[in-house]
Amino acid sequence: MTRPDSSSRPGTWSSPITAGLVVRAAAGLSDVQIDPADGAVWWAESRPEEKGRIALVRLDPDGSVSEPLPDTVSVRTRVHEYGGRAWWVASGSLWYVDWSDQRLWVLPAGDSTPRPITPAPPSEHGWRYSDGDVSPDGRWIACVRESHVLADGTPLDEARNEIVVLPADGSSEPTVIVSGSDFVSSPRFSPTGQDVAWLVWDHPRMPWDGTELWVGELELGGPLPHLTDPRFLAGGPDESLVQPEWGSDGELLVVSDRSDWWNLYRVDPTGTLEPLAPVDAEVATPPWVFGQSRFTELTDGRTVMALSSDGTDGLAVLVDGMLRRVEVPYTAISSLRAAPGGVVCIAASPTTEPAVVRITIDGTTADIDVLRGPRDLGLDPSWFSIPEPVAFPSGDRTAHALHYPPTNPDIDVDDAEPPPLIVMIHGGPTGAARPQLNLATQFWTSRGFAVLDVNYGGSTGYGRAYRRLLDGQWGMVDVEDCISGARHLADQGKADPDQLLIRGGSAGGFTTLAALAFGDVFAAGASHYGVADLLALAADTHKFESRYLDGLVGPLPESEQLYRDRSPIHHLDGFDRPLVVFQGSEDAIVPPNQAEAIVSALLERGVEVGYVLFEGEQHGFRQAPHIIRALEGELWFYGHVLGFEPADPIEPVPLVTR
Repeated sequence: MTRPDSSSRPGTWSSPITAGLVVRAAAGLSDVQIDPADGAVWWAESRPEEKGRIALVRLDPDGSVSEPLPDTVSVRTRVHEYGGRAWWVASGSLWYVDWSDQRLWVLPAGDSTPRPITPAPPSEHGWRYSDGDVSPDGRWIACVRESHVLADGTPLDEARNEIVVLPADGSSEPTVIVSGSDFVSSPRFSPTGQDVAWLVWDHPRMPWDGTELWVGELELGGPLPHLTDPRFLAGGPDESLVQPEWGSDGELLVVSDRSDWWNLYRVDPTGTLEPLAPVDAEVATPPWVFGQSRFTELTDGRTVMALSSDGTDGLAVLVDGMLRRVEVPYTAISSLRAAPGGVVCIAASPTTEPAVVRITIDGTTADIDVLRGPRDLGLDPSWFSIPEPVAFPSGDRTAHALHYPPTNPDIDVDDAEPPPLIVMIHGGPTGAARPQLNLATQFWTSRGFAVLDVNYGGSTGYGRAYRRLLDGQWGMVDVEDCISGARHLADQGKADPDQLLIRGGSAGGFTTLAALAFGDVFAAGASHYGVADLLALAADTHKFESRYLDGLVGPLPESEQLYRDRSPIHHLDGFDRPLVVFQGSEDAIVPPNQAEAIVSALLERGVEVGYVLFEGEQHGFRQAPHIIRALEGELWFYGHVLGFEPADPIEPVPLVTR
């Protein structure tokens, strides 16, 4: 497996894309919002160099930029653990969830001192808030509340998810207006403020499986706010509805996958859905977090939407019933918000990291103004590997992926030997690899690795039927597609068949472990907070995903043996390839016992294992030192296994011994 060292040997190439630079570039952008009262554009930035704090940034129409909240505040909610839409703005005021206490706070217009408007819970993070909306008159907030304890401090056996209404100034406590379902989301006021729309779903479904759209009249005149005449409109166990939004004319819009694709519909009062722009493309993405926005209505009546086709995003505008594509230089688009003449959104391409941009749309042409661009990393674009979409046979179907060839302007890549290949597996598993510049990927390609980012069966962006390929087949279809993709590139001479590697985080970590346990294609693997034992995951994980495996594997207890059959921890006879594991000590989604179990079991078998536990880290590494250590440690481990020495000086990963 090892080869003689060579200055041009893949893996040894020197690169300016260091792990430290990856962290500098990793200030993730999310959830753009516009305050219609003053035109200020707001967005959230996650900052690894500030211990993963999420800061809010405000851009005023005059170009001034500010951060209104103290630098001790991290705006993040724990609802569903993944969070999302932890803040919202209206009339110059800001409402947000503080990570430290999970209470809802307000920063009133013209004030500099925020204050809490929800009561302190009887236990830490016992009451959590998310996905809020402000009534048109600015007096009320409707939002999701997730309760883990009762008012007297009694813990609940399972968290309670409800929609509550409270005065925007916090003058009285929240009042429950929607309850009884396992999950709720998207409470949205109508333009008059009289009606509220929302979504619900129940175990064992996930929101991309099936949801229901409801609407009711909000009565505020009595002693407590309450809904009158709540009405079911559309949806069910086999139809995923997402992003209900009221149009300015009072009509309700929603995205549905009833046609096999997440498309946009108008909802009439009887619940009839009228398709507005039928297209074989996806408007929505899987709602792992609250508040995703992939369409928006402009003040001139046009509707702008992001469309994903073959895993790549584009922009389109709906005018007088006609859908027209808008030419933009972006392949990944999110958080669309209406702005004068167009939209503000987060956009990226294979050569540009995510940026906050304003897109003014004139017909099918666009004028782009970058409001918050990527940081200046001092890199020439010649360092960036451009992904090539690939489709390849896998079993009796076609699977999809993005292939990143090794790219380094200091190396004659054409004369280099076939590269080692890293097969990357996105999390979820309901998710997708997105074609946008990610320096963590370029970290590998600039050092001589090829990367295959696999959109295995079950991924999104290819329609509901493709997304449902993983039903009952997790650990089968995904593993088969990853193996088939690696072999496909090796057969084409684009990868060394003896140096195939596999890595993934969370659900991607499960696929990594399963591919190593049930196959012999890969030389080594890296699991970042991955799942080793499906039964343990079903027992230990949080409410949002506690029945996820019913669809991916099967219901318990009747499918218990199937869980054992699919779990890498129970099938280690063929697991003989080296593995490195990275884990956060405070991970509530995939707890550390998963990592410790696989490390201990492989140690007993004499398999070489590296293990790094990050104290104080959660699911998905957010702190700069941990991100750097994980990236560099993985590179060192691959060099250790394949017999090359990276150009970077790296502290070795501790190898677990008996």
